[in-house]
Amino acid sequence: MHTKPWRLDDAEAIAAAAKYTFYKPSRYVLDKLEVGNLVKLIFTFDNTDPQQPNAERMWVIITEKSNGKFVGTLDNEPYFIKDLNHGDTIEFEEKHIINSDLDEVEPSLVDKYIHRCLVSNKILVEGCKVKYLMREESLGEYRDGIVDSGWRLFAGDESQEYLDDAENIQFVSLGAVLNKDDTILEFLDEPIGSAFEWLDELNRFERVS
Repeated sequence: MHTKPWRLDDAEAIAAAAKYTFYKPSRYVLDKLEVGNLVKLIFTFDNTDPQQPNAERMWVIITEKSNGKFVGTLDNEPYFIKDLNHGDTIEFEEKHIINSDLDEVEPSLVDKYIHRCLVSNKILVEGCKVKYLMREESLGEYRDGIVDSGWRLFAGDESQEYLDDAENIQFVSLGAVLNKDDTILEFLDEPIGSAFEWLDELNRFERVS
């Protein structure tokens, strides 16, 4: 496998495009970072082998900090990037940081909306808006404390035949749906048994009895 020199991904840009599923440390955490703290960065490289990754996420120990810019030493041994080694000096900025060894004061959006839901491919794949949502009894734990939220999200025009095909429904995090359409955000704390339908003539959601 041939790789070109690595570069650091702009985590701010990634988080802006997927703020409900991509964690970026808060302003609170970034301001608390000091020499000696660990931060994680995404080291991207060009890769001619489609079966192999084109990035490595690795930890760096901060050795210098000045006005949002940092210098550190790599605390991992790269597996794919051949011109980078443990202990090498890395220069980076706040926008490159995707994690740290500091705790957040409040849960991130990623953690808040990590629980699962059933969603139509018309929303997740075709890009349609959510126009009908209902909350059923949870199917229970998915894995590692992540549970089924009970939410079922539809574009509203799915036929029964479409819904009967399991390939048309996905079980994903609420955040994955919110990245596509977060107009439903205000309803997600509603209790089991709740249902809402979008009415075009009113240009809003209405509760369904």
